[in-house]
Amino acid sequence: MNYDAALDSAIARLHDEGRYRTFIDIERDKGRFPQAVWNRPDGQKQEITVWCGNDYLGMGQHPAVLSAMHEALDATGAGSGGTRNISGTTVYHKRLEAELADLHHKEAALVFSSAYIANDATLSTLPKLFPGLIIYSDALNHASMIEGIKRNGGAKRIFRHNDLDHLRELLEADDPAAPKLIAFESIYSMDGDFGPIEAICDIAEEFGALTYLDEVHAVGMYGPRGGGVSERDRLTGRIDIINGTLGKAFGVFGGYIAASAKMCDAVRSYAPGFIFTTSLPPAVAAGAAASIAFLKTPEGQKLRDAQQLHARILKMRLKSLGMPIIDHGSHIVPVHVGHPVHCKALSDMLLRDFGIYVQPINFPTVPRGTERLRFTPSPVHDPKQIDHLVRAMDNLWSQCALNRAELSA
Repeated sequence: MNYDAALDSAIARLHDEGRYRTFIDIERDKGRFPQAVWNRPDGQKQEITVWCGNDYLGMGQHPAVLSAMHEALDATGAGSGGTRNISGTTVYHKRLEAELADLHHKEAALVFSSAYIANDATLSTLPKLFPGLIIYSDALNHASMIEGIKRNGGAKRIFRHNDLDHLRELLEADDPAAPKLIAFESIYSMDGDFGPIEAICDIAEEFGALTYLDEVHAVGMYGPRGGGVSERDRLTGRIDIINGTLGKAFGVFGGYIAASAKMCDAVRSYAPGFIFTTSLPPAVAAGAAASIAFLKTPEGQKLRDAQQLHARILKMRLKSLGMPIIDHGSHIVPVHVGHPVHCKALSDMLLRDFGIYVQPINFPTVPRGTERLRFTPSPVHDPKQIDHLVRAMDNLWSQCALNRAELSA
């Protein structure tokens, strides 16, 4: 086989479909986020504003986080030096897991190297703990959940997105005595819509199923202490396992689950994705713990309120221009484009001509024909930056004749 030719063909297909992904080389400048510098391919540097980051609240720049990380780095050095089982557990890891357990009102928490690994490792391990387990998964669950469910070797059922009747139909068709788990999300990040948490908990209770809730795009962002949509809706106690990230609203790195002490102990003891992975650097764990602690306070609520306000303003202004906004009331602002080439062209022009950085979202992240630009306003985007973005979108949308009717044709 000509391996080079096969690689050339695979990459060429992405270019032909208009969905080849380009890394934008940026330099973040401490204290100036969302401002950054783009290192252009021509060697020039250009001032830009980041509009697609997942550091939703700007906590990656927060003094409390940076101070905690500096302190831990000076005290312990760079890496953890091993897996959690072999020399890689420190006071910083224990403190972080205690903060997370408290955040979600659970007995325990378990930290992984990412939320992707936390989902994959946990969902692929659960059938070892509950032989015969059937997992019922929302059709729009994140790739990490899908991968974990695929790899676990157990039975799975896919219910149509947020379709409670379909979920019930699938549950009714299975053996009542079989162990069951319903896996879903609180906020689906590409459309920004919410999962029906309370209704799913009711169904889970009726059928004796466990509940597994991915709160990755909600932790830090919702609830009086940042515990997510389940905390906001006072449903945390009805969720058996909560998955979250430390790399979005908390502004650092890593992922976790929060659950009962027995559940965390069992996953810790059986999941290869936990057992054989080097633990987070102590400085990262320290920064994450500081971020979580801060966002539990009234000052953290001010950041959440400011972020929600900026999201509402941006949606309102883009809607007033006739933009096809997908608005389900969350903090995410997706603008439907519907074509990968158009989506990439808009992204490129926003960056080059206006200094606005927003990545195109194409297949397989979203289905073909639903390509979009996904804006993530934060508390540290100011009114002038919002105005600049709105004017740029108005200019380009008209210039390129990218109206809703044309794109849906």
